Amino acid sequence: MADTIFALSSGAPPAAIAIVRISGPAANVALAALAGKVPEKRRAVLRTLKDTDGLTLDRALVLWFPGPATSTGEDLTELHLHGGRAVVMAVEQALAAMDGLRRATPGEFTRRAFINGRIDLAEAEGLADLLLAETELQRRSAMAMAGGALSRQVEAWRDALLEASASIESVLDFSDEDDVAALPADFGERVAVLHGKLRQWLERPQAEVLREGFRVVLAGPPNSGKSTLFNTLVQSDAAITSEVAGTTRDVLTRTVGMEGIPFQFLDTAGLRDPTDAAVDPVEGIGVERARRTIDDADLVLWLGAEGEGPDDGWEIEARCDLSGRACKERPRHVLSAVTGQGVDGLRSDLVIAARASMPRPGEAALNERQVRLLGAAGRAIASSALQDDPLLAAEDLRIARAAFDALLGHTTTEDMLDTLFGRFCIGK
Repeated sequence: MADTIFALSSGAPPAAIAIVRISGPAANVALAALAGKVPEKRRAVLRTLKDTDGLTLDRALVLWFPGPATSTGEDLTELHLHGGRAVVMAVEQALAAMDGLRRATPGEFTRRAFINGRIDLAEAEGLADLLLAETELQRRSAMAMAGGALSRQVEAWRDALLEASASIESVLDFSDEDDVAALPADFGERVAVLHGKLRQWLERPQAEVLREGFRVVLAGPPNSGKSTLFNTLVQSDAAITSEVAGTTRDVLTRTVGMEGIPFQFLDTAGLRDPTDAAVDPVEGIGVERARRTIDDADLVLWLGAEGEGPDDGWEIEARCDLSGRACKERPRHVLSAVTGQGVDGLRSDLVIAARASMPRPGEAALNERQVRLLGAAGRAIASSALQDDPLLAAEDLRIARAAFDALLGHTTTEDMLDTLFGRFCIGK
């Protein structure tokens, strides 16, 4: 029998209300011990909570939810307390003193919901992303995933696979009968259509760019205005600016939101020839890191000489407020981070570029694990369409079904679950 767990499931006190949840077989016993008796199910009732010594802990609303139709799939109790630290601490101490009760670990309530079939793994991953969402785009994508958008699609694909597998099984089981002596004529077409639908999902922008932000790297030689522009874009004095070459020695990263889009801006060391005598060993390390950062960027703003930056980088003519500056023939933007001229245009252009590389608002986005499994399923399905041997085709479809099962958590490992649910806070 599972332990009965409890935790504060609302924000940290002090607050107007603090919600303590209790889940497990002894949830009703704990409620009766604190409130005197268990109220009618799914009805909020005002009760005086007391500890084992009869000391009043609080006057609170209590609710009783018998399983399995609860968020965790178990018997569940909620205590809506006054949100002071002392009140919450006293109630938690009273619960901890009861036999069979213990404090929940991070993500344990959601993990029980998964184990008891209330949600699948894709929905749990969406919920984890929802808890960490900081922009509107992140929130809407996480809501779609937590609401089962991917799960419903995978189940539909799985049903289509089962139908295709059934047609193969009929060949294998009744191959001596004339009416089922060969695969259906449309078998290859059916699985090809299914593969095409999977490929459309795999071509979508992934969740990592949405979670981590659109990576914009500012690059160029020393004293090209990178750090000044970086400070302007992140709206803080995060980077030290100086006329002394080589001031920036390492990659500086700041995450900001613009028009609901998450961005990750990276200021890098000035790029120059590592054989230059003016480059000391520490600066040389910074230059090497800058080059690696450029390789990993979603977009590079190049502030150096025209044509010397990455092929797909944006040519930026910075310091337009200075006379005698080197002008570019075809700059994407001409600006001054000091006066602000042209900066708003750059911001708007960045938002357009980032939005094009991210999932559409409200669209579920696949994470790396999901892409890997969906890709494996797609390859197996494509292989089945090319098979002449029914046994080989059936094995390909079995591999694809196994990938779908792993994607939804029907087959998984404890280590992977520990990693996922460890992202949750205690009480969720």
